[in-house]
Order: sequence, then structure tokens, then C-alpha cells
Amino acid sequence: MFILKNSSSISQVAQLRSPKFRQTGPNCTLSFWYYNYGRSVGAAEMQLLVDGLKQPTVLWRAYYNEGNQWLKAVIQLGRLPCPFQLSLDKISLGFYDGVSAIDDITFENCALPPPALSCEGANRFWCRGTKACIDSLLVCDLVDNCGDGSDEDNCNPDLQCDFENGLCNWEQDVEDDFDWIRIQGPTPTVNTGPLKDHTTGTARGHYLYMESSEPRQFQDKAVLLSPLFNPSGNGTCIFRFHYHMFGKEVYKLSVFQRTVSNTKGWLLWYKFGNQGNRWIRQTLYISSSKPFQILVKGTVGDGFTGDIGLDDMSFLDCTLYNGNLPTISTTTSGTSVPATLPMNNCTEEEFVCRASGHCIQMIQKCDFRPDCSDRSDESACVMEVCDFEDKNQCGWYQPDLEQMSGNYSIHTTNLFKWELGRGANLYPGQEKHCPLIDHTTCTEEGWYLFADSSNGEFGHTADIATPVISLTGPKCKIIFWNHMNGSTVGSLEVLCKTSNRTSKLWTQSGSQGPQWNRAEVFLGIRSNFQVVFRAKHGVSYMGDVAMDDITFEDCSPLVIPGRPCTSEEFTCANKYCIPKDSLCDFVNDCADNSDESPAI
Repeated sequence: MFILKNSSSISQVAQLRSPKFRQTGPNCTLSFWYYNYGRSVGAAEMQLLVDGLKQPTVLWRAYYNEGNQWLKAVIQLGRLPCPFQLSLDKISLGFYDGVSAIDDITFENCALPPPALSCEGANRFWCRGTKACIDSLLVCDLVDNCGDGSDEDNCNPDLQCDFENGLCNWEQDVEDDFDWIRIQGPTPTVNTGPLKDHTTGTARGHYLYMESSEPRQFQDKAVLLSPLFNPSGNGTCIFRFHYHMFGKEVYKLSVFQRTVSNTKGWLLWYKFGNQGNRWIRQTLYISSSKPFQILVKGTVGDGFTGDIGLDDMSFLDCTLYNGNLPTISTTTSGTSVPATLPMNNCTEEEFVCRASGHCIQMIQKCDFRPDCSDRSDESACVMEVCDFEDKNQCGWYQPDLEQMSGNYSIHTTNLFKWELGRGANLYPGQEKHCPLIDHTTCTEEGWYLFADSSNGEFGHTADIATPVISLTGPKCKIIFWNHMNGSTVGSLEVLCKTSNRTSKLWTQSGSQGPQWNRAEVFLGIRSNFQVVFRAKHGVSYMGDVAMDDITFEDCSPLVIPGRPCTSEEFTCANKYCIPKDSLCDFVNDCADNSDESPAI
């Protein structure tokens, strides 16, 4: 179907209407191929027209000439319980010269789940009216997965929030930089943020979003605080939410858990970068021996196309705590680790959890997953995220300096080595080859790590390493920002070191310009290894190597869950569960390659 016009008529509209559909299931998507080419071809948009709603919902827009090519559009419709139509509108304003066309329209996964004769198992729910058998994780998640609403009956409203009537019992943090905004329809900036909410799938519904336009600056943070929850006991508290991260300059969304009120807690989950124009469901399993709170933090990227959305946040198998979290003195650590080990029956091949005396396998120590309730198995390890603020090196250490520390005849002052620095401490002229601002805060007060080339000589190396990492998962990667500027800057390498072998994973040499540059190195599944950053001295002092914001992403190893895999997951041959969208993506997500099998 195409529109071909060469005319100067004003404000003409071409419309293509779909048949009327009765309803859709929660995973429904619409895809089509479109062609929008010509000097003044203009804009086109797909609208959703729902019975009973006067206001149409814009689902997709093409703003301008997109070249002599067919392009694919994928639209997330989701659960639409009322009859609706789709309208493809093409508007001519003044001179029009071009061709617009559409082809291969496809609806996928739009049916509701079929009725079942039986529905057995602790992890299944039998819908009352439609008799569909669905995963119990879909119960009380603010989505009508059954088609009759029975999976959303008798739910505790204090454990759910769709933001249709405010923030419910969630609160804005007062210690952050700005607040999340409740909104209907699209965000104010084009090419970023949602066009509609997740609850209703229309412009009538409400959701929260984080605005990334001015006056917001890079790394500004907006934090949302959950109500307080009781300890999870022997079970787990399940947190479900939907997020939207669309835009070229989207930065980061992260979720933290805390048991002390004046700390930021520890990281449970995070996601970086543009994830496409769609709402994505995320499920987190939370264990805690103490009352706890969840923090959802959005971080602004380096431009205005970085809006992030949140909607339909719910908890399952959790109970609210009627009290306050304790506070700690800012001079003490949030986790107290006893100096002596508690009574235990652990062997020499096992690690003793410091607070409880519980025994875990040594391979579970330093694997980016806390297996002890007090997180003591991850306390002497490299931190998952390190920004070097507060002069904290996050577990990174310099092996050469530690070997020299016992030899008082050797002075380390003039050695080529890694050290903490900031722009405020630079001497005049040093900013020509050393960062004036850090990457985290973009200020002269922010800290970073650098190898000072005014020490040492040409060819000298400086290593900084992690403690031994026991085990990583199949998607593990390290992301870091580096600054290499100056006429005689040397090189930076990322090495993987085991007991008998050191291999080079990444290298960069020479001046890269006066800015921070992002680098990403894939690690994958590895065991009993160290990551080493090695700086090599150039021919003179005119060129320092610096690093900031080092992050280990998706590095916790796979765990066989004590439950069957859900309908949204694939069961690996080794019984691990992975998201179905990780199938056939050329990545060994299962650790046994069964997710990449041609037989799937």
C-alpha cells in the first residue's frame, strides 16, 4: 500500500484504517515495513483508537525522509482489553514530494493463553473464567494475563503501584539531585521516552519518567524509595517492575536494597543504554534477614535523548514492615564484620560467613553474588561498580607496591604507579596531558585513577589488579572510561591473569584526545582469575593514562533456581534458566551452549 503525490495542496490527510480488533494478550506486538522517501516526504504516524476513548494514542512516528530503503517498525501493543482500531495517518502540509508505503503487517503473540484441562504445580495459577494456566509469577503484577482479571483479584494494593492515582506508598528521595515525574502520554522530547504507559497501553494512562533535558546534567540522579518490608525469612520477596529506556543518550537504571536508612545499600540489578522503544518487564528475587527497603535510581546521560520510564511496580510474597530502618554513624561501615570467626563446622575448602557461621563453597567467594546474609563473602573482593569517589579504590590493588611495602630501602615516591587524582590537585600545565575533570561528577573535585608519567622511565609498566575472582557468568563484561591525552602517551592494556597464564584481552595506545572514552571488554565464563589494568610509560612525561567508573556488568554466575523456569525463560540443558530473548544471539548464555543449538 503506498501514497504517491506531487502537489501543493494544503493540509491533506491520507488515512489507512485497520479492521476492529476485540482485544489483545499481554505480549502482543505489531510489526510492519515502511518506506518514506523524497525531498519533502513529511511525517507519518500510527495511532491507536480505543472504543470509549476520545483521545487517540500515537504508537509510532516517522518524521522525515529516511532514504531509498524499506525499514522495519516494531510496536508494543501489550494487553488491550477493549475493542480498538489502528490508523496510519499521512499528513501533507504545503509542498509534498515523495513516496510513503507500508507492507508486511504482522501481529505476533496477540492471543490470550488458551484454556487448560488441568493446572497443577506450585508455580502455576489456574484462571477462574478463561481456565488458562499461567505462571504464578504473573499473579498480582497489575497485568491481566488471564483475560478475565482473576489473576489480579484479591491483591494487596499496598504491594502494587500503577501510578494512576499518584505514587502510592513509594516516595521521592530527598538526598538525590531531582525527582521522578508522573506523566500521561509522550514525554516532552522526541525520540526518547515512552509514548504511552504500560498499564493501559494508551496515552490516558500514567507512568513515572526521568527527564534528561536541561537543567539536568550528566550523572544527575533521581531515586525512588519503596515502602519498608519485613525480613523474607526462608523464602524470597519478589519485585516486578516495567522499565522503558529509549533514546541515544540513555545512561543507567539501577535497583538497590538497603537495611540501613542512611546508606545507598547494595546493587541488585542495573541496565545501561538504549533498550529500544518498548516497556520491558524485570523480576528480582530478594532475600533479607533484616527489614529492608528498595531504591530505584535513574542516572542522566550526556544529552537530552535519555529519558527513562517506570510503571507497574509490584511485590509478591512480601509483607510490609511497620517501623523504621536503623541508621549508622557515617564514620562506620554499613556492614559490621566480626574480627573473629563465629562457631562453625566449615572445612578448609569452605568459606565461613562472618555473621552466621554458615558454610559456603569457596568458589562462591568473590563471584559478584552475595551468598552470606552479611555479604562477607564479597567484602574482600573487587566492587562491582567503582567511581573512586571518597578516595575509595574498591578492592583494586597494586601487586608490585605490596611486594615492596616490607622493604624500607626502596622508596615508591618516584615509581611509575597508579594513584588517585583529581583536577583540583593538578599543577599549572598538567591539564594538557591529565584529566581536568573526572568522569563520574564531571567536576575538578571528582576523583579518578591515573598513572603519573612524570615518575618512572620509558617502557616502565604499572599494574593494578582485582583480588582473585572465583567465578563469572556467561555475559560478564567490564566497562570502564579511559583518558589518554598527550603527545607522548604510552598504552593501556586489560589482562586476564590466572595461576599459570596471563592473556591480553584489550589494548589501546597513543593519544585518544582530551576527553573520556568508553571501553568494554567481554570476560564471559572464567574461574579463579584476576583482571589487571597495565599502563605503559611513554617516551616522556607528556601523556598520562587515567581511568574512571569501572563496572563489572552481568558478572554473577548462573544459579540453578529452586523452581521450574517460568514461561518467560528457557530451560538450559544444565537446568539453568535464562530469558527467552537470549536465545540464538551468538552468546553462550547457558554456559553449555544449549541456548545456541540449531535444534531450537
